[in-house]
Amino acid sequence: MVIDAEIFEKEGKILIKKRCPEDGDFEDLYWSDATSFYRFKEFEVDGTGVLNPMVGEREGCPYDCGLCAEHLTTTILANIDLTNRCNQRCPTCFANAAVANYVVEPAIEDIERMLRIPRNEKPVGCLAVQFAGGEPTLRNDLPDIIKMAKELGYSQIQVATNGVKFANDLNFVKKIRAAGLNTVYLQFDGLKEEVYHELRGYNALPVKLRAIENCRKGGIKSIVLVQTLAKGLNDDQIGPMIKFATSNTDVIRGINVQPISFSGRVDLDERQEKRITIPDFMQLVETQTDGAITKDDFYPVPFVLPISHLVERWHGEPGVEFTVHPHCGAATYIFVEGDHYIPITRFLDVEGLMELFEEEATHVHGLGGHLRTVKDLIEKIPQFVDREKSPIKVDIVKLIVNIIKEGSTAALAEFHSKSLFIGAMHFQDAYNFDLERVRRCGIHYVIPDGRVIPFCTYNTIHRDRLEKKFAKGVE
Repeated sequence: MVIDAEIFEKEGKILIKKRCPEDGDFEDLYWSDATSFYRFKEFEVDGTGVLNPMVGEREGCPYDCGLCAEHLTTTILANIDLTNRCNQRCPTCFANAAVANYVVEPAIEDIERMLRIPRNEKPVGCLAVQFAGGEPTLRNDLPDIIKMAKELGYSQIQVATNGVKFANDLNFVKKIRAAGLNTVYLQFDGLKEEVYHELRGYNALPVKLRAIENCRKGGIKSIVLVQTLAKGLNDDQIGPMIKFATSNTDVIRGINVQPISFSGRVDLDERQEKRITIPDFMQLVETQTDGAITKDDFYPVPFVLPISHLVERWHGEPGVEFTVHPHCGAATYIFVEGDHYIPITRFLDVEGLMELFEEEATHVHGLGGHLRTVKDLIEKIPQFVDREKSPIKVDIVKLIVNIIKEGSTAALAEFHSKSLFIGAMHFQDAYNFDLERVRRCGIHYVIPDGRVIPFCTYNTIHRDRLEKKFAKGVE
């Protein structure tokens, strides 16, 4: 059932309190720092949602997931679980992979149909897809699936993996790279052996390092390290991971931290002990980099919405708009010069730049408007750049202008090749579940019956029931 909740400040933190007629009142930590909560909230923007919803309204959010007309953000990243089989048995797994007595593995014909659904969303089709599981590399037809996604118009294709197959089979790495894979979303919890024993059940670190090396040998130049972050377990590993990533920028493009959520196989008795939120992550980054990267360098996802508006006006067609809830995630970019980290906010007035983009978006019409905008950008962007603090080898003005003019993944890829993304996305569980976040979610699961379901809703409410519905039985 849907119950009322109150989000309120108490002793400098933000809590969520729910009242259930059956189980009474209960509270959970929503956001551990009130100051950053209000700073992020300033960037809250509602999107238009999908103009061609896949399902009608019956029981209301979150039970009508499909997407329905109540949803406010189109699919930014489509998630497709290729299998629930896995070659690990992690104590912590929001997908509950490898423990069911049935197999969920859509046929390649079903996957093609599933891929078409987000591409056909209105007003704008999805351009990014992630193949997940279970462990997606257990599918022998993964190269064919990647190629199919590319042919259907996906420009960003990534695989969420534990890295075992990457570590053990260089030919496989070369094959999926040739098929069109863009990014490896690699489970990577830190650089200490004991972390992996706790989270993965064995010392997986050597596997991760071999996987990275094989990506290097196999021509994959975009790896994102994905850390499941648990308080008191691996919250001392963010600084070492940043250092490791900056030493391997030829292949590592980012770090994405996922504070542990209590769904799947996580002992709920540990909730209070291990709960960690996005402000905790930002503070850990500041502390473990000795202030080289501060919590104020981070912004919520919708902060970049003015870029979308300007690109849309420039190309005269709807574009992907990052209208997710401001408290779902946080990110920054850093540049590396020698042994120094240079956050983009150190040399670029990012808030002033976003205001400029929003202003320029109002008069991009026709050839004259385009020429004026290019002229304005070239003339005005330098006003927001501190040349003395800017990385020597980075022409930030050129990079930004190219992103606006080209509006392509190639332009974004050039920016990413010169920087390191550091971010966090906090997935919800039953204790901190907030429908306002769900309605603005941009990471969606596509399931075999044609529905598209927000990430947190799927894993918290729908996964078990729907997996059994589509199960093939024990193999």
